[in-house]
Amino acid sequence: MNNLAQLLYQWRQAPAKVLYRQFMDGAWQDYNVSALMDLAGRWQAAYLQAGLQAGDRIALCMKNGIHWVVADLAAHALGIIVVPLYADDNADNQAWCIENSGAKLLITDHLRALTRFQSGLATLPPIVLTKGETVAPAVALDDWLPMQGKFSLIEQPADKLATIVYTSGTTGRPKGVMLSHQNILSNLDGILDAYEVYEHDVLLSVLPLSHMFERTGGYYLPLKAGAIVVYARGINELAQDLEQQRPTVIMAVPRLFERMLSRIDERLAKTPFKRWMFHRAAQAGWRRFNRTMQWQDWLVLKTFYPLIARPLSQKLGGCIRKAVIGGAALDERVAQTFIGLGVPLLQGYGMTEASPVVAVNRENNNDPLSVGEPLNNVETRLSAQNELLIRGPGIMQGYWENAQATRKIIDDEGWLNTGDVVELREERIYIRGRSKNILVLSNGEKIAPEDIELAVMKDAVFEQVMVIGEGKPYLILLAVAKESDEQLLLRRANELMKHLPRYARVRRVLRVDEPWTTENNLLTPTMKIKRNAVYEQYRSRIETVYRDGKT
Repeated sequence: MNNLAQLLYQWRQAPAKVLYRQFMDGAWQDYNVSALMDLAGRWQAAYLQAGLQAGDRIALCMKNGIHWVVADLAAHALGIIVVPLYADDNADNQAWCIENSGAKLLITDHLRALTRFQSGLATLPPIVLTKGETVAPAVALDDWLPMQGKFSLIEQPADKLATIVYTSGTTGRPKGVMLSHQNILSNLDGILDAYEVYEHDVLLSVLPLSHMFERTGGYYLPLKAGAIVVYARGINELAQDLEQQRPTVIMAVPRLFERMLSRIDERLAKTPFKRWMFHRAAQAGWRRFNRTMQWQDWLVLKTFYPLIARPLSQKLGGCIRKAVIGGAALDERVAQTFIGLGVPLLQGYGMTEASPVVAVNRENNNDPLSVGEPLNNVETRLSAQNELLIRGPGIMQGYWENAQATRKIIDDEGWLNTGDVVELREERIYIRGRSKNILVLSNGEKIAPEDIELAVMKDAVFEQVMVIGEGKPYLILLAVAKESDEQLLLRRANELMKHLPRYARVRRVLRVDEPWTTENNLLTPTMKIKRNAVYEQYRSRIETVYRDGKT
């Protein structure tokens, strides 16, 4: 296989095979191989009518769905390079990515995006609008797509560029990661060697396809295996979708399970006995998972454990055999609670520059405090600063039109510096922090802000937090929180940091009213905090606190 479009083409002898399910016009609709190939053929005919050729770039700015898939596959089959954009990103970032990539076509699914692009781009490429009312200069998808077309693949080497994926840009402009067909296909081989995906599996897609974790793990991987992908309707309907569609596999970021646990904690806070039962059941299950059961656990597991674990399983559809977690650190309590109650969480690790999966825990060898073992086709070693270096066929070709940035991250021997400080133990990778995200206090003490932020976010009163303190005598915590009393927030934050050194405790909480979002440019599309932007937003308040010495 040397073209991502072959992932669909391989199923041409099974035209009735269902591969996707999407909620449309008030009902769930299945898409089989025949329908997908017909639709992809129409997209190919439209690309050719638009004068697009191999090597041209097109930008996709759509929510997850069947048109995202066929637009992508049809482009790959013709050697056209796909540039995915986050539909919820701010207009300035989107416009910059379109111009930087030189996209010759923009495909988007809502009018709001169109008006934003018109104000952000000096020169608009041709635009196809897939939903809603169409206004100039956009063309409606139904008018743009020919009635017929044949799905076919051109001959091309596997190392041809398939996609340019822009990083989230926490500290500056996004960089365009260049991934070839072979980069991604080799990553699929490594993932399938680490854990199986079967034809009878059902995957619920909840992360945006513009994120390489979802694109590789939740789109290309099940397509290769022949599994069904169900596109979740949205966060508000997620609980219903889980119960109705009964997925066997889910790819998610930790925040999904953090929110679930927060809601459980809030409900149990009103009933102390149920809260006690819940925690005892989770603890007993966790000890069973670790083979360290105590005699009291037998009674717990036989009595009220089923009363806790079974309803939780049903909330997830009752069929989950694994939930692969990536994109951010998995909180220890979240891991212990869900695994203890029978939800098989497998934490993994990756980065866009690696196509993206680097490592993942295995079902029969799971240490949720690690990010697992490297894939079989990924080499690892440590730099002098204990940064993780990786090498393998999934490593990107470089950053689009940015040779300087490429040289900074990939050395002459092909080793990519992840920037993550890690510990390698018993073939597993344990993340210890970011090499470029260490705060150094004025007394020389070094602190990883993520350790504090992860600890504080265990309390549901905190919605978003960021630690400040570089070059300062003590730490300040910026917080978007449900509680307005800063002294109360301070006490609650430090209560959660008892396990950290005293110098890592915060001495002031500054509560802020406005949530950090992609719209106000304080979050990346992958929900990472833009630390520099947040600091600048509240610079005056921060500097006043440090200047006046109010603690």
